[in-house]
Amino acid sequence: MEAKLHRHWHIRVGPLALTLALFALLGCARGPCVTIVGAGGQPRATVAVEVASTGPQREVGLMFRKHLDDNAGMIFVFPDSAPRDFWMHNTAIPLDMIFADADGRVTGIVANAQPYSDKLLGVQGNSEYVLEVNGGFCARNGIKSGDKMDFSGFSLHASQ
Repeated sequence: MEAKLHRHWHIRVGPLALTLALFALLGCARGPCVTIVGAGGQPRATVAVEVASTGPQREVGLMFRKHLDDNAGMIFVFPDSAPRDFWMHNTAIPLDMIFADADGRVTGIVANAQPYSDKLLGVQGNSEYVLEVNGGFCARNGIKSGDKMDFSGFSLHASQ
C-alpha cells in the first residue's frame, strides 16, 4: 500500500514540478533571467534580471529605485573573479545579495541589506556575479551557498 501511494504521489508531483519549472522559465522568455538550482538539481527560483555588465551600470545598480517586483532583480557581471563589496548608498529597497563564482556557484549571501547604509557588504572568497533581489527572497526560496545560478538570455562577460 505504501509503495503504491508513493508511486501515485511521484507520478502526480513529477509533472507538476516540471510544469512549474517551465512556467518560471517562460516568465523570462522575453528577457534575461537567472534560475537558481539546488544541489539536487531542483530549481529554487527564477529571477527576471536587468544586467549590469559595464562599470557605469554596476556603479548605479539599483540605487534610486522605490520598488522591485517579486522575482525580479539585477545581475552584476564582472570582468574577473575577485572579492566584491557592495553598499546600499541611495538604495531604498532592502536587498538580498547573492554572490557567485565564475562557475555560477553561490559562494555566499548577504541577507536583508539595510537601505541607505554605506557599510561595505560582501562574502568570503571571489565572486564574478552578484545577484540582487528583494530582501527575504533567499529565505523564502531556500537559497543557500552551494546552489548554482543558471544564466539565460544575456552575455556572461562584462563589457568593461
